[in-house]
Amino acid sequence: MDHRTFIAGLSASERARLTEKSDAKGLVMLVLHFGLIALFGALIALGVPGWQFLMMAQGILIIFLFTLLHETVHGTAFRSPWLNEWVARVCGFLIAVPADWFRYFHFAHHRHTQDPEKDPELATRKPETVWQYIAHVSGLPTWKGEFQTLFNNAIADNRDAFVPKNGRRKVRREAIVTLALYALLAAVSIAFGSGALLYVWILPCLLGQPFLRLYLLAEHGRCPFVANMLENSRTTYTNTLVRKLAWNMPYHAEHHSYPTVPFHKLPDLHRLTKAHLGATSDGYSEFHADYLSDLKGAPGSH
Repeated sequence: MDHRTFIAGLSASERARLTEKSDAKGLVMLVLHFGLIALFGALIALGVPGWQFLMMAQGILIIFLFTLLHETVHGTAFRSPWLNEWVARVCGFLIAVPADWFRYFHFAHHRHTQDPEKDPELATRKPETVWQYIAHVSGLPTWKGEFQTLFNNAIADNRDAFVPKNGRRKVRREAIVTLALYALLAAVSIAFGSGALLYVWILPCLLGQPFLRLYLLAEHGRCPFVANMLENSRTTYTNTLVRKLAWNMPYHAEHHSYPTVPFHKLPDLHRLTKAHLGATSDGYSEFHADYLSDLKGAPGSH
């Protein structure tokens, strides 16, 4: 069964139940996620004993705001559109992935998932050797690409195929404002001789990015180049902590099959689609063990 046939087979009441949004459920998760970031940030800023060891946890929490950014650009994290809009902007700013640009990028990814010619996620090739895998997981190429995109968008109107002409000025304005705010924060930090942002935000993000790379690689890595969303996207079975951290996006085939389903309804959707999923892994460790095993056996991998 493909995803279109599956959705067509749902009753009107099932569709209404699965796509019901909730401010309350979104706000509970929002308060929990940002509350933990504030708590770890405060402990680091106060220099409590062992604060250095808290930076990795802080970084994972911040960098996984990407999954909240993802949910909000879909407009499904909250029932209220303004909440989705402003939370998306805050998350995008904190991880250097501005919301307007990402919305265009991501919706093109949804329209053309695993299409080598049109999916913008495939413009950057997945690792094909062990050394490429190590570089990818380090997150350094990601940071380089994100800031190149920011600077390019700030200097001139965006020319990416997935950004419509009427969206180019908006993307440029967004990039200019983002870079200006970064510069302002840097100037204030230097003026006050404070390293708080460095230790509470910047260095933790560098430490957390590899965990997001490992997570994201499982979403479509080694999935077939077909149009069926139940086959071209992977659902990864994992523990409750990871599912909460990632706003239930480990149910990724389900999300791609029916993207208007909010995060808190994805477990329900999973129960309906489970028998039809074409790509699953029993945890991220299993996925990466298999991925690395394939790379080590590939020609030119050493």
